[in-house]
Amino acid sequence: MTTAAVVIGRNEGARLIACLEALQEGVDHVVYVDSGSSDGSVAAAKARGAQVVALDMTQPFTAARARNAGLAEVGADVAYVQFLDGDCILRDGWMQIATAYLDAHTDAAVVCGRRREQNPKASVYNSLIDAEWDTPIGDARACGGDALMRTRALRDVGGYRETLIAGEEPELCVRLRQAGWKIHRLDAEMTWHDADITRLSQWWKRSRRAGHAFAEGAALHGAAPEHHWVAETRRALLWGAALPLVILLAAVITPWALLLLLVYPAQVLRLSRKGGLLWGFFTVLGKFPEAIGAAGFYLARLSGRNARIIEYK
Repeated sequence: MTTAAVVIGRNEGARLIACLEALQEGVDHVVYVDSGSSDGSVAAAKARGAQVVALDMTQPFTAARARNAGLAEVGADVAYVQFLDGDCILRDGWMQIATAYLDAHTDAAVVCGRRREQNPKASVYNSLIDAEWDTPIGDARACGGDALMRTRALRDVGGYRETLIAGEEPELCVRLRQAGWKIHRLDAEMTWHDADITRLSQWWKRSRRAGHAFAEGAALHGAAPEHHWVAETRRALLWGAALPLVILLAAVITPWALLLLLVYPAQVLRLSRKGGLLWGFFTVLGKFPEAIGAAGFYLARLSGRNARIIEYK
């Protein structure tokens, strides 16, 4: 079976070089989709044998559009495509394990494995993201940006939805499952990832982007039986917007209402039983930027504006 990799990136520097070099022995063909780099990424990719696609930057950028542009360059003889972000490094042996799984399970469209942060101890945010990647093994509802996909299945459902500024992989997986395909996560090392989030402002923007993705995903596939990201959107709006607004309005009548804000540390302690105090604290704090992101989606839809990508690096 012929395999290919589609890598997307912009100004990833040494991370892109490491990404491409790790693919030298893993796949038959590498397509690198560049979205306006100014750091020599295009030359570096060409020097490592990758086919380079320069994304049309006169159009609004989305990762989904970049991935579709790379997919368009993959030949009809390619059975499987490994998608990667330019800040990721494929682990040794992953392609053999993943292709063997798709060979043996003809009802599976997507297979993914364990993504890990390269520097989880560099910041509390990196460590939180590393824990976020540790999802259950087995049949799954969605994958992330790194995954090996059956080319035919991907093309049959029309590829990625290009207008999405975030959450494009879970949305794609919804349509794949609706078409009868399965998504599977293996107990295998897949990629190293370099989030490189060292500031609260970066983490805040990433959480705001997640809130936008939740709201848009729920708007697209929130109906039964999927209920895609409906619960996530409701939690963000409840804890990040509705509850604090109600408490502040009640405090206008009686200052004692501010005591209701104690529900937030109580929620932190409740969640800490599952993932520790830091995880509980940032999970609760994250509801505020998530609510802002969700509100941003609704406002853009009401005004008829196209959403702009939310970048945190």
